[in-house]
Amino acid sequence: MDVEYADALNQAIRLLSLRHRARAAALLAPLGLHPGQEALLLELDRTGPRIQAQLSEALGCEPPSVTLMTRKLEASGHIRRGPVPGDKRASVVELTESGKALADQVKQLWRTLAEETVAGLPAGTVAELPGLITAMSENVDARSRPPRAAR
Repeated sequence: MDVEYADALNQAIRLLSLRHRARAAALLAPLGLHPGQEALLLELDRTGPRIQAQLSEALGCEPPSVTLMTRKLEASGHIRRGPVPGDKRASVVELTESGKALADQVKQLWRTLAEETVAGLPAGTVAELPGLITAMSENVDARSRPPRAAR
């Protein structure tokens, strides 16, 4: 791959990421959510109650970030945290009825964001995008992990 193409590809990915996050923030703001909180709500909606450590792993973020998000969402009444029997350090997190309703709203916003993002692209291209983007993410992840011996 030549340098000019590599630069164009990396710039396109960077700009898409920045603009997608900014548009997501604009759509989430009227719901009182910040980027990242919607992912936590949707994860709980998909899986049901989870331990915070499981949420951290599923969301790909650090435990302190999940703790902060859960505190804010709990304060707004969208989730509740409770103890895990036999583990005083762990908390199980679940959606409240308010959180379930909010997750439904987020799903609609996510559909809007996805439709806006792929507008004008051929249907075949749109159908291939999730697989392509997942493969690209896995490529980056594989090179971001330290070698097994260093773990």
